[in-house]
Amino acid sequence: MEPGSREGSDPKYAQTIDPKKLSPEQLEFIRKKEMAQWAQKAKKLRHRNIITGLAIGGIVLGIYGYSFYSVSQEKFLDELEEEAKVARARFPKTSAN
Repeated sequence: MEPGSREGSDPKYAQTIDPKKLSPEQLEFIRKKEMAQWAQKAKKLRHRNIITGLAIGGIVLGIYGYSFYSVSQEKFLDELEEEAKVARARFPKTSAN
């Protein structure tokens, strides 16, 4: 025999309840409990969603910032521009230039 149990009484696990047999007060109590549980789960889910959104946003901003940084470090366009200036200076100006 388990401690705390009474002889002759079977434990009642997951009994189905017929809502037609419940009083309006009992139905209202059940609705309030279900809404409280739903609100608690929604609060946890909202918290997780905010954390996930901030993490994804941070990753996106990091990639965006790194892209700008790496492009600003590239010098090949500057070298091409200098070569173009030298080439323009060597040749005389014509009506086509």
